[in-house]
Amino acid sequence: MHMYCVCICVCMTATIWKTLSPFWGEEYNVHLPPSFHTVSFHVLDEDSLSRDDVIGKVSISKEVLAANPQGLDGWMNLTEVDPDEEVQGEIHLQMSVVGDGDIPKILRCQVLEARDLAKKDRNGASDPFVRVRYNGKTQESAVIKKSCYPRWNECFEFELDDAPPDTPLSVELWDWDLVSKNDFLGKVLFNINRLQSAQQEEGWFRLVPDKPKHSQHEGTLGSLRLQLRLRDETVLPSGHYHPLTSLLCQSVGPNLNGNSPDLIMLIDETTTAESRQEVASNLVKLYLGQGLAKDFLDVLFKLELDKTSEPNTLFRSNSLASKSMESFLKVAGMQYLHRLLGPLINRIFEEKKYVELDPNKVELKEAGCTGLHRVHTEAEVIQQSTSLLQSYLSELLHAIVQSASYCPVALCQAFQQLYRRVSKRYPEPEYRKVKFIAVTSFLCLRFFSPAIMSPKLFHLREKHADARTSRTLLLLAKAIQIIGNLDTLNCCSKEPWMVPLQPVIQLGITQLKDFIITLLYIPDLCLQERMSLQCGSMEKEGFVLLHRTKDKSMLMTSPFKKYYVTLSKDTLSYARTQHSKKTSFISLPRILAVEKVEEKSFGSANVMQIISSQDNGQMETLYLDCKSVNELNQWLSALRKACSHNTDTMSCYHPGIYKGDYWVYRFCLSPTPTHPVEQIGLLMTNQFALVLPDPGCDKTKHGVTLQEWSDPLDPDLESQLIYRHLNGVRPAIWYSLEHLFDACALLAITSLSGVKLYFFRKTRFILFLVDPACLEIEYSTSDRSVLILNAPAYLPMVGGWFCVFFQGKIPRDDQARTRG
Repeated sequence: MHMYCVCICVCMTATIWKTLSPFWGEEYNVHLPPSFHTVSFHVLDEDSLSRDDVIGKVSISKEVLAANPQGLDGWMNLTEVDPDEEVQGEIHLQMSVVGDGDIPKILRCQVLEARDLAKKDRNGASDPFVRVRYNGKTQESAVIKKSCYPRWNECFEFELDDAPPDTPLSVELWDWDLVSKNDFLGKVLFNINRLQSAQQEEGWFRLVPDKPKHSQHEGTLGSLRLQLRLRDETVLPSGHYHPLTSLLCQSVGPNLNGNSPDLIMLIDETTTAESRQEVASNLVKLYLGQGLAKDFLDVLFKLELDKTSEPNTLFRSNSLASKSMESFLKVAGMQYLHRLLGPLINRIFEEKKYVELDPNKVELKEAGCTGLHRVHTEAEVIQQSTSLLQSYLSELLHAIVQSASYCPVALCQAFQQLYRRVSKRYPEPEYRKVKFIAVTSFLCLRFFSPAIMSPKLFHLREKHADARTSRTLLLLAKAIQIIGNLDTLNCCSKEPWMVPLQPVIQLGITQLKDFIITLLYIPDLCLQERMSLQCGSMEKEGFVLLHRTKDKSMLMTSPFKKYYVTLSKDTLSYARTQHSKKTSFISLPRILAVEKVEEKSFGSANVMQIISSQDNGQMETLYLDCKSVNELNQWLSALRKACSHNTDTMSCYHPGIYKGDYWVYRFCLSPTPTHPVEQIGLLMTNQFALVLPDPGCDKTKHGVTLQEWSDPLDPDLESQLIYRHLNGVRPAIWYSLEHLFDACALLAITSLSGVKLYFFRKTRFILFLVDPACLEIEYSTSDRSVLILNAPAYLPMVGGWFCVFFQGKIPRDDQARTRG
């Protein structure tokens, strides 16, 4: 069987071929709408000729995820998939009972619209219609073709007098099919007794499945292991995070002024093994956004060196320094990795050669036959495998050596700083290899080798390798690990069948050392020139599906057309073919926003929009439908880099599209009294009609991604995640702070209300350790000048402690007082 897994409406894994026990090891960060109810994972068997077969599913409700804030991890049984249970979405209904006295009572059901319906047809939509049932009578609405957001505005009436009082009203949604039977989309049931007492009821009602059927395959379909964690974050405007980001920036780089990086040290000490990877990734992204990534890593290098007594174990544990450097390489070096490894990985996938060096694992049938149908001998298989691996390894080493000319500046600077720190810490001749191993432990063991073993996880390939190719990649990764350890004898003693590769490995160690020395001694002037070239290289081109709109007109059924798009230094242009004359241009300074489009707008998850201003003051939107998420992020990254210096940009935008008289987006469907939909739509299309400061329902993201395979950096989100972590470990930080500052403070005062003040001679700041209930802190000096701080403005951001810089002399004990 060839199995793959689908997280409904969000993402799909690669296919694992010919196995009943697949391993994916893939990780996804999925942005779910706040109104979601269930996350479902479907396991399917891929078929080349017919439709894929559904094996089973795992469904987890929002309530279960919310009840486990630390996440879920375990095996979950697959259940049978019933088409009548695969429903989603909501329907907008208005129910009322009219008539009184002599007038017969009438039950009136007005069907207005529906949203987020399941996609039942191959075109990525449905043809929904409504079927209303009451007291044995049935009425149907018109069919809305190719829409998951249909609008009917139809009214259905039933007589109430003849019906039993407990007869329910059933509103069903169906997908109309011309040839096969109609597909069930969900239903809503109403209690008529409750409706008669209320007289009228209106709102959005969640569609529910039909009565569940008893499964005949309970527990026999297999199980799926999942690690799930629901994170609900409210990201505030940037100004709320300024105190925290300032405090973090003051803990690294030139802001230290020779002092100890206490905050980073506290984070390092209080971060648990379970959260270390996430914290490291958040810190790296925040410091990248502040331009202080190199300084942050340097602080961690120093802390790690101070804690390490045995040089051979340096950076081998999963410390905050190791995890941060690993995250930094993935963020800042992914394009470099693709350029370096891409050609070799593609060659191995295309050749599909049988490679095996271990005699205990050689399978002669897999190796094939020689001439005259003679089966290879074991010695011939190993000899042929050795030649292939030597060829692959030589090509890889040559690519590594050549990559010194295009290695990103950020990586060069980080490795230079690491090399200097280790050289200073271990200057003895017997440790001369340690400074090289410090660099290779990250470059080879944590970057090159994992990417070679799992190219799908590093986006080097769209699908996982088959068993034969996986074994070749594993042997190649082993070889690069041996080279990274700079020790052939120790490894070959453990795995003697790797001895045939020893000459190439020994040569590779010499080449790798030369490569590191080349990186370390690149002059600063050359690095600056390379940085300017990398920053100025904004050009990108290729065929993309486009749609352009200037007003709130109804979109066509298939609005996108294929164009060849070219991004140059000053303009974005497009034409029908690559060599035809460019007739349409968008000046880059006129671009106001470059954002993703909600998947439900066009039925595609890879659509982006470019909003620009025109000479007449109107706004124009250009939609790009990309082939994959990789291509989408490439265009997002390139355009945001090109427009990074634009001054007139939008602070808010609409992730949906405008259809008729409403926005197709989950937050734009229901107008509010103060911001009607029509008014918001006008804001997006006419610059002169602006009556609100932020014409949209979602914040724009002007941050630039440093790699082409992940979402752009979001400084506010990273700050929020770091704050959440600090808030979670506040007791541990409090305990560490009290012990740290009791030992090194010049002066410590404890007031009657429990507030502690620490005074430091070198740094000229006061650190307050206060209880969050403290409302006000007062500090008076000998010249009777008074400083009053409102604590609540700072305390929520740093979890119960903050710093205040001041000018003047350090006060004596009798000159300082606090009031809680």
